[in-house]
Amino acid sequence: MGKIILTGDRPTGKLHLGHYVGSLRRRVELQKQGDYDRMFIFIADVQALTDNAENPEKIRQSIMEVALDYLSVGLSPEKVTFFIQSQIPELAELTQYLMNLVTVSRLQRNPTVKTEIKMRNFDANIPVGFFCYPVSQAADITLFKATTVPTGEDQKPMIEQTRELVRSFNRIYGEVLVEPNILLPENQVCMRLPGTDGKAKMSKSLGNCIYLSDDKKEVERKVKSMYTDPQHLNVEDPGHVEGNCVFTYLDAFCKPEDFAEFLPDYSCLQEMKEHYMRGGLGDMKCKKLLMKVLEKELAPIRERRQQYEKDIPEVLNILKRGTADAREFAQQTMDEVRRAMRINYFDDKEWLQQQAEKFYKD
Repeated sequence: MGKIILTGDRPTGKLHLGHYVGSLRRRVELQKQGDYDRMFIFIADVQALTDNAENPEKIRQSIMEVALDYLSVGLSPEKVTFFIQSQIPELAELTQYLMNLVTVSRLQRNPTVKTEIKMRNFDANIPVGFFCYPVSQAADITLFKATTVPTGEDQKPMIEQTRELVRSFNRIYGEVLVEPNILLPENQVCMRLPGTDGKAKMSKSLGNCIYLSDDKKEVERKVKSMYTDPQHLNVEDPGHVEGNCVFTYLDAFCKPEDFAEFLPDYSCLQEMKEHYMRGGLGDMKCKKLLMKVLEKELAPIRERRQQYEKDIPEVLNILKRGTADAREFAQQTMDEVRRAMRINYFDDKEWLQQQAEKFYKD
């Protein structure tokens, strides 16, 4: 089957810099490298509905936003198969079969599920669909026989649970499904980019995001209000770079050549950090550098998005063609799954012959 990548995002709004450094940027790099036989990238609307069941219009309106973000970062429909999760009914079927191979207690132990439940204040009122989210995600990965899943560190428990389900399925029914490997960001900082307010995670629900589609003025406004070091009250004061969002973002986005272009006072980021730590460097000067670095990264993304926004019907066609292609692949995998599970009744001529002989009376 070869090397296959699968990854995706929940359509609950526009994508932000956390998505970009955590996965999107890496996807573009992998696309350029051409080391994989297939790349599937999907919009996970079914999973988004697990905690937005009463607000389907939010999901519906976000489909195009996410598609535009995919295209604007440089992902190409010529090299990547884009699809919408809900339009692949085989995913629901495989999810049902995999649910039989995991216990409630195992799902309860999943650290990612625990964190997400706490963040959403579900307490005892957890939707069953959300509780079974790891199984749904396992179906996404295994239906497309993904060998590699590029994602953030917070998804490691999900990938491990997928691997467990694959081993269980293959042990019971035969070697059909593929165990995936996780591909984490190479830059340690990118594994979990904090929000602009200094909180551990950039999140749409927390309102601490910089979106890929934000214009230049909006990005500058958000950077100016960014959390730094609360003890760094005066320029002369020694500052801390640990936990300082501005330096965390510079770690994630700044390149060595940016200093020659934007701030030749320093030869590299480490030199700038040392100046800040000993005192004499103001927060605003650091923020101005970050504004320029982010604009250099986001300007071409913004420009591509504006071009795609001029032809929304074609963006929809890209999703439609990709979904049709993905479903054809999914149907082939499900044929193998049903055959392995011995539930391919209408296609199994040998079984039909056995039944005929069993009940035939002369």
